[in-house]
Amino acid sequence: MSGNVLIAGIGNIFLGDDAFGVEVINRLAERPLPGNVCVVDFGIRSFDLAYALMEEWDLVVLVDALPLGGTPGSVYKFEPELPSGEQSPPPMDAHTMNPVAVLQLVRALGGELPRVLVIGCEPVNVEPDPDGKMGLSEPVAAAVHEAVELIEELVNQARSRAVAA
Repeated sequence: MSGNVLIAGIGNIFLGDDAFGVEVINRLAERPLPGNVCVVDFGIRSFDLAYALMEEWDLVVLVDALPLGGTPGSVYKFEPELPSGEQSPPPMDAHTMNPVAVLQLVRALGGELPRVLVIGCEPVNVEPDPDGKMGLSEPVAAAVHEAVELIEELVNQARSRAVAA
């Protein structure tokens, strides 16, 4: 185990709180992280993320807005479960990203998925602003710091596991 970690921001900056993953990545890019940690804003580039996942990672952290019906600004952490069996991934759309479809594409291409965790935040709104205003709502902007700290903790845990192995 090498401890290589990919932190992948997902989201569309033109859709309000959908930019959560992008903002978390921007914050992480300003912080000192170990050399084995790769921090990338994938935005809505599904194929780029799929091909990045084909590389050898010990841990991948996907960061995204995640509407689960909770209180806006709530931060979630979970390990996604993919459908079992060989299913073709849903079609890709150049204007959105479906993380589950990306993970299925990696499998369809013959790739092995590493451990994947999702850090998500309950959005207020993921629609374009009628006035063209960009940016996160107050509750989601406040959650960015919590997500950054959680990711740094995950990186430290992955590093500890790599040293122990």
